[in-house]
Amino acid sequence: MIRTRIRSIAHYVPEQVVTNNDLTKYMDTSDEWIRERTGIEERRYAHKHEETTTSMAARASEIAIERAGITKEDIDFIIFATLSPDYYFPGCGVLLQRELGITQTEIGALDIRNQCSGFVYGLSVADKFIKTGTYKNILLVGSEKHSMGLDFRTEGRGVTVIFGDGAGACVLQPTEEEGRGVLSTHLHSDGTHAEELAMINPGSHGGYHNADVDYGYPDPQVPGEIFVTPKMMKDYMLAPNMTGQLVFKTAVTKFPEVIQEGLNETGLNSTDIDLLIPHQANLRISAFVQKRLGLRDDQVFNNIQKYGNTTAASIPIAMSEAFEQGKIKDGDLICLAAFGSGFTWGSVLLRW
Repeated sequence: MIRTRIRSIAHYVPEQVVTNNDLTKYMDTSDEWIRERTGIEERRYAHKHEETTTSMAARASEIAIERAGITKEDIDFIIFATLSPDYYFPGCGVLLQRELGITQTEIGALDIRNQCSGFVYGLSVADKFIKTGTYKNILLVGSEKHSMGLDFRTEGRGVTVIFGDGAGACVLQPTEEEGRGVLSTHLHSDGTHAEELAMINPGSHGGYHNADVDYGYPDPQVPGEIFVTPKMMKDYMLAPNMTGQLVFKTAVTKFPEVIQEGLNETGLNSTDIDLLIPHQANLRISAFVQKRLGLRDDQVFNNIQKYGNTTAASIPIAMSEAFEQGKIKDGDLICLAAFGSGFTWGSVLLRW
């Protein structure tokens, strides 16, 4: 039976470290306030005019490809997960292909827009391609440059203090080795509260989908209205928003549920997990999930303290760090889980 194996994993984070104290220069906050609510101590910001979501992805990809013992030309498909693309369109998949210098092979490139759950969704899609024999060397990437779109006023601190920049990448290959590779994937979504964790503008909605909210558009009946209006600029409407309590409450429910779903399908128990790598959303969420599943500290890997929430990049960055630190070994049962905007959530169980 063919399964999907993570052949290699790598990450890249920008050099620029931004501490909680650094943020106090821009907004009314404190190191204690941020740590208490999120567990975050610092994060990385990409150089404004030098690094992009794609360029960071390329650096992580180059390391992953080298570690896999293959060449760039051996890659036969690209899956790119991000919520902070270089352009509104085209997606980052083709930009990464160009950055890596492999356009001559004309391989396919798929963009995943599932925000925090993007890497888990991408891994599930790649798993199906590998199992059916469609591709043999898939490059799966999660990369984010949040720093370009945050509101650094005090009004935006509830969101801004959480996010950081970075990229993670892995090379996926087929394996017939018994018991190795992806064992299960489970994906879910519920769009009921889509606007409670979202970046509404710019967009083509025209304000119609929620008449009770002013999204900053002039008369939508006038043809040719511009994407970004003066009101959006004036009222700081070009930034993400989040209803924190609702997100937290839903996340601590869905995280354990989707992990248990994978365990039930494979006939395993939470005690069988060697390492849980959750999406780095909030250290309090991770602690709650750990307690709910009855896991020891050494069974859960967190690095949100150093990098903040890098959404689609958080799982591959954490997985790469855990591997480099010797916390992932051959034969280990690894559980990946994510919850985020949409709402979307999912889990992956794999044998390393």
